[in-house]
Amino acid sequence: MADATHHENETIEDQLLRELAAAHGIGTTYRGWDGVERAVSGSTLHGVLAALGVPAHGPDELQRSLGETRLAPWRRILPPVVVGREGQEVHVDVHVPYGSPVSVWIMAEDGSRHDAARRDNGDGPVDVDGVLTGRAVFTVPDHLPLGWHTLVADADGATAECPLVVTPQRLRTTGLLAGRRNWGLTAQLYSVRSSRSWGIGDFADLADLATISGREGAGFLLVNPLHAAEPRPPVENSPYLPTTRRFFNPLYLRVEEIPEYGYLDAAGLAEVERHAGRLHTANRSAGLLDRNASYDAKLAALELVFKVRRSAARTRQFADFCADQGQGLDDFALWCALAERLAPSAPEWAGEAAEPGTPYCAEQRVLLAGRIEFHRWLQWNCDQQLEAAQRAARQAGMEIGVIHDLAVGVKLGGADAWKLDGVLARGVTVGAPPDMFNQQGQNWTQPPWHPGRLAESGYAAYRDMLRTVLRHAGGIRVDHILGLFRLWWIPAGAGPEDGTYVYYDHEALIGILALEAQRAGAIVIGEDLGVFEPWVRDYLAERGIFGTSILWFEHDAGGPIPPERYRQQCLTSVNTHDLPPTAGYLAGEHVTLRESLGLLQRPVEEERAAAAAEQEAVLALVRQRGLLPAGSPDGRTDVQATVGALYAFTALSPSSLLGVALVDAVGETRTQNQPGTSTEYPNWCIPLAGPNGTVLIDGLAADPGFHSLVGTVRNALHPGP
Repeated sequence: MADATHHENETIEDQLLRELAAAHGIGTTYRGWDGVERAVSGSTLHGVLAALGVPAHGPDELQRSLGETRLAPWRRILPPVVVGREGQEVHVDVHVPYGSPVSVWIMAEDGSRHDAARRDNGDGPVDVDGVLTGRAVFTVPDHLPLGWHTLVADADGATAECPLVVTPQRLRTTGLLAGRRNWGLTAQLYSVRSSRSWGIGDFADLADLATISGREGAGFLLVNPLHAAEPRPPVENSPYLPTTRRFFNPLYLRVEEIPEYGYLDAAGLAEVERHAGRLHTANRSAGLLDRNASYDAKLAALELVFKVRRSAARTRQFADFCADQGQGLDDFALWCALAERLAPSAPEWAGEAAEPGTPYCAEQRVLLAGRIEFHRWLQWNCDQQLEAAQRAARQAGMEIGVIHDLAVGVKLGGADAWKLDGVLARGVTVGAPPDMFNQQGQNWTQPPWHPGRLAESGYAAYRDMLRTVLRHAGGIRVDHILGLFRLWWIPAGAGPEDGTYVYYDHEALIGILALEAQRAGAIVIGEDLGVFEPWVRDYLAERGIFGTSILWFEHDAGGPIPPERYRQQCLTSVNTHDLPPTAGYLAGEHVTLRESLGLLQRPVEEERAAAAAEQEAVLALVRQRGLLPAGSPDGRTDVQATVGALYAFTALSPSSLLGVALVDAVGETRTQNQPGTSTEYPNWCIPLAGPNGTVLIDGLAADPGFHSLVGTVRNALHPGP
């Protein structure tokens, strides 16, 4: 009898746990890549609820937390934030003491006032902490302009306000491209060097690459995330694991392009040239990139240039930039100055320097004023060189220009994790469940947005991040855009397979993304690969967000789909940075590498046979279209022809955007990144090279492979003389 009672209590507790998890947007089951639905373990649900700050131990606590969750909206007059679409009425619940008069209005961005009409009363009153509370429903008018407004309520003298964001029904920039098709290069900027680089591709190389490809007819140039890493060596190699997503990496600065460089004295010029000369030789090496050596030399040179007196005009421009970026830039520069002095494990980070507003940090703002100014100055120069690169792209004839990449998140212990602690969840990291290609799942070791606290903040940090990235961009690619709908949370100490999905307010996140992109005149590309719910792609298309198609992944139950069935509102390419370049993929390098790293879940012979069969199915379609002679590729010339045929095949699709991987154009075979690894493989450290060695931008315009592949795509999209 005791055992039966214990089992019944366990069952009740499990039911309450799952009910509480669901109330907080936590998935209690999930459907994997194989279509099988799996239940999420109780330990995972406990870990995720703890990260959200929700008590969940034992039936009594679970019951109390459920009650608190139901009452939470009733305890406030207005929601924390309201996000709607242009041309649509928005209904807002307003909670006030039962029977109290209440009025609601909107103060728009332009200073105008708009009254909200009362629609009706909600359900009957509710006892909230001893106060009988009623709910009234107000309607926000449908004529409000796009933008960030303020919703105000007055309940018998008690006032409340919250942000009201009106977002586009559909991103207008997408419509402007309707009926036209653009191709563009995709490149990992750090790997693309010239004879003038400092061992790492930089913003000046970005401008040159944009100019070269623009003159070849490209409409855009998509690059890796350019987010900032650590302020001094050693720095993180992965551009997808930044310290902040709002600011840029000074590693990419071209020292000689900063105007004050020309006013260095003879000794200063000699010193900078000494640092540059030491690294110019590295540009021709096909060996692994050394970010630390490049950044160490650049910082030494940049500190010399920083000391040069600026002209009155430049002084004013710098002041305007700092004023425009405001407190966010000040706090980031403070973190950089502190991180130069404090080791990542220093106790100050958990104590007196735990966040920007402590008395210790106030003191350090004075003591480290010079270094803080230096880090502000670095960001100003990044901004100016990015502006120059986008200008070069447009002057070269690009319709879109430079497309920036937005990483999924940031690293633990970095600037955003410090500055934005209030809107990030602790005790969990994000990743991905096991799938066909990454059979052990992935842990990206990044703290996720806390859904509730992000909304409480009015999405300010998210908005500010988007605005900075979009300042000098023709577009933004959102890595793993499915993370704006749901993210795979992994409790600390658990493996990637022991996570669950946590759901976000996608209407708010996608809407704000569309609003900021429209204001910047930029397009948005969502990387919507992987496991997702079927309606997600339809929703993104409805909002004017481009999707992503990779040739090898476009198939259904019957095998590879014909190109005519690809999406029109899409960036389509043969390759992605998480696969080997196409020549390497055709040679089975993705299987060889994963087998050597112990990442396969089945015998390598089975994996090779499956990979060969998948490739042959695609190649058979390509042959059917007359793009490739019968037979298998054999030898480098045939491989080049096969790569060209695959790109010509994607051009048969209706997709508005076609991506041409620079690594494919020059014949590179080495994998840039192997998901599921960190130190096991030199991810993000492979310089651009071809069969004959390192490829520099200086010779790219004359490279026969480059001309051949971009010519194939250009002619396929726009046949004729």
